[in-house]
Amino acid sequence: MRRKDRFTIPGKYILLALTILCVLTMMLSFLTNFDGGPLNTVSGYVLIPVQRGINEAGGWLRDRVDNLEDLKEVKSENEQLKEQIAELTLENNALLQERYELEELRALYELDNDYTSLEKIAANVIGKDTGNWFNMFIIDKGSNDGIQTDMNVIAGGGLVGIVTKTGPDWAQVRSIIDDMSNVSAMILKNSDLCYVRGDLEMMTEGTLHLNELRDPDDEVEPGDKVVTSYASAKYHKGILIGYVNELTMDANNLTKSGSLTPAVDFEHLSSVLVITDLKQQVDTEEAE
Repeated sequence: MRRKDRFTIPGKYILLALTILCVLTMMLSFLTNFDGGPLNTVSGYVLIPVQRGINEAGGWLRDRVDNLEDLKEVKSENEQLKEQIAELTLENNALLQERYELEELRALYELDNDYTSLEKIAANVIGKDTGNWFNMFIIDKGSNDGIQTDMNVIAGGGLVGIVTKTGPDWAQVRSIIDDMSNVSAMILKNSDLCYVRGDLEMMTEGTLHLNELRDPDDEVEPGDKVVTSYASAKYHKGILIGYVNELTMDANNLTKSGSLTPAVDFEHLSSVLVITDLKQQVDTEEAE
C-alpha cells in the first residue's frame, strides 16, 4: 500500500511571503508610529538579543583572528631570533678558537725565546691515537722540512716528546706521557738526577712517575722544577718537564719515587715546536 504524499509548500512561496511581510513592516514603520510601541518592544525581545549575540560572536572571531596574526608574528620573530643566535654562536666559537690559537702562538713564541740557541721549526698536529691524550700523534712537517728521528718536540709549557718516525711531509711524535717513554731528568735547583716515566693511567690524574731520585739531604720539595738532564742521550738539557708533586722513600732507603705534574697540557695540543738540532750533534760541537 502506497504512503500518502505529504503536503509541502514550495520554498519560493515561503520566500515571497517573507518578503511581503518585511515590506509591509517597513511601510508600517514609515507611515505610522508603530515602531515606537509594539514594534520596538518586539525588537527589544527578539532583534536586540540576536544582534548582541552576533556582535559577541563577531568580536570573538575578531579576537581569534588577531591572536592568530600575533602568533604568526611571534613565530616569525622567533625563527629570526634562532637564526641570529646560531650566527652569533658560530661567531663566538670562531673568536674563542682564534683567541686560543693566539694564546698558544704567544706561548710558543715565549718558549722559542727561552731556547734561542737551538734551531726550531713550528708544526701543527694533524692526527693522534684514539683517546683523550696526545701520547702518540702526527705533525704536518717531515723529512722534506728537515725533520729527523730523535728530534725533541716542545710546546707552550715545555717538553712534549721526541720524533720517532718521519715521512716526506709528516712525522710521528711519542710524548713523555706514553707508557714507552722514559726521560733522564734532574731537579733544577740542585741537579739531583732522576727519571720521568710515562703512565697513561696516572695521566688521568694529571701526573707522571718520578723515579730513582737521589736526594740525600732531603732538599727536594713539592713544586720544584724538573728538567731534562745533561746525562740524557737524546734530550737537550734544561728543558722543563714539570713540577714535583709528591715523594716517598723507596724500600732501598737510598732513592725516592713519587709523581710529577707535567708542564704541558697533554689533553689540548694543536701546535708544537720541533728542535731541529739533534742532541748528539750539539754535544759533539760543544766538545770540539
